[in-house]
Amino acid sequence: MFNILVVEDNRDMSELFCAVLEDNGYKTFSASNGNEALEIMDKQFIDLIICDLMMPEMDGYEFTDTLRKCNCDIPILTVTARDQFKDMKRSFELGSDDYMVKPVNLNELLLRVNSLLRRAKISAEKKIVAGSTVLYYDSLTVISNGKSTVLPQKEFYLLYKLLSYPDKIFTRQQLMDEIWGMLSETDERTVNTHINRLRERFKDNPDFSIVTIRGLGYKAVKTRD
Repeated sequence: MFNILVVEDNRDMSELFCAVLEDNGYKTFSASNGNEALEIMDKQFIDLIICDLMMPEMDGYEFTDTLRKCNCDIPILTVTARDQFKDMKRSFELGSDDYMVKPVNLNELLLRVNSLLRRAKISAEKKIVAGSTVLYYDSLTVISNGKSTVLPQKEFYLLYKLLSYPDKIFTRQQLMDEIWGMLSETDERTVNTHINRLRERFKDNPDFSIVTIRGLGYKAVKTRD
């Protein structure tokens, strides 16, 4: 069972989130600000954090910053009423993994929680298996058809991202923000170039393919598990 910490100063909202999460098999803990959250984390292992931004004593910005400066890589889902891009940008720059604006769709919240937990598991293992193909994150290496290939960094990260979420469509902008950074001035056509290189490298690979979704972006499809 995964342990989720809800850091939210609105008691009704906190209780609602906890109830929905527990109904779906998660164990929850609640705190009304960053200081309380840190006290809980001193005593309890936490798998994921759902965190508001505007809270007394220690707000969500400071809490996120504190965790990341301590090299704590627990996934953080920011859920806030602040809907300005500058707030989202600051949250991501401090280390948030995802961002939702209140009022939230609870089904979407559950989907994002599941996605973040899955990503964290992949990150911890630092490898992805697709049929007989294995990606090793630390060495930027792909082993396929008995051949070991070290990819250029951006190509590897792009492939790793797509295969982390098979069948999920990513826009070019999402991939740009994730791999090249939100402040990058690189053109979106760079994504197309890297996708084409990956397709050429793995054109004979029987385990996966990269599919273009017209007008949207790309997705990876596993053809063998």
